[in-house]
Amino acid sequence: MTPEPTPAADLEGPALEPPPPACVMCFNASDPSGAGGLAGDVATIAAMGAHALPVVTAIVMRDTADIFDQHEIDADVVAEQARTILEDITIAGWKVGFLGNADNVSAVAEVLSDYTEIPLVSYLPNLSWLEEDQSQPYLDAFRELILPATEVLVGSHKTLQDFLLPDWENERPPSARELAVAAGEHGTRYVLVTGVMLASKGSEQYIDNVLASPQGAIAGEKFERFDASFVGAGDTLAAALASLLAAGGELQAAVGEALSFLDQTLDAGFRPGMGHIVPDRFFWALPPPEEGEEGEAGMPEPEPEGPGGKGAPRRVH
Repeated sequence: MTPEPTPAADLEGPALEPPPPACVMCFNASDPSGAGGLAGDVATIAAMGAHALPVVTAIVMRDTADIFDQHEIDADVVAEQARTILEDITIAGWKVGFLGNADNVSAVAEVLSDYTEIPLVSYLPNLSWLEEDQSQPYLDAFRELILPATEVLVGSHKTLQDFLLPDWENERPPSARELAVAAGEHGTRYVLVTGVMLASKGSEQYIDNVLASPQGAIAGEKFERFDASFVGAGDTLAAALASLLAAGGELQAAVGEALSFLDQTLDAGFRPGMGHIVPDRFFWALPPPEEGEEGEAGMPEPEPEGPGGKGAPRRVH
């Protein structure tokens, strides 16, 4: 006897819902410019096909040119935001940005300690705008409490050198491996160092972006440097990497894809105000140019590729 086909209506229900995208919880400051902070995290994570769970750690008073001040969120409120969501949603990745103060660092570290199997990407921004009596306790707490939980620490070469090797006296700058050794002493497995200056080739200057462990450099991407000033690039790179790892990506491939994504967001960046250029995380969603429309070099513009595409990387700034 041939069974009757199941009516389509009977196939509907929670058990047959498609799986949700990878969920990434990001701890970061609210940035009203939309360039970095939580706004940048949410846009980047969404562009990578994941779902952001944003936890506010501070409110930064800034525009696209400068940071003027900040107002921290109470540490108990930071922890409560995270715990409330974690009781409801299964997450696959963490991203840590600016946490506001040492108390918030402690609160976030306590949350992270209950989910040690989930990969954490930590981004250390340039905090030179903070007074020393604010920045030093923050950095000390970050070093002691966040680095031991971190899978990949992301930061510019200068920022990571000042943080990890403040007493460096050699005339040459530390290598990515030496920074990874210093981070590894605190439990961090890898560093992703951006903006490593390389020797000039003719009139052009190049920068390197290197993934390294204490054993040595693992991968890197070299790009030509040109004059342009961006805001939000570091948060974009770290959030993209966190999303790719949350989706199950292998580390080296995820770093390459995150760098390529960052490169394209900067290449398509825009200046919404009088300050720096903001990355366009949705460059791939722009409509293709009209037939016959030419780019700057007089050639038809290629259609932008979305995250995961294999277009040749351009420049990382």
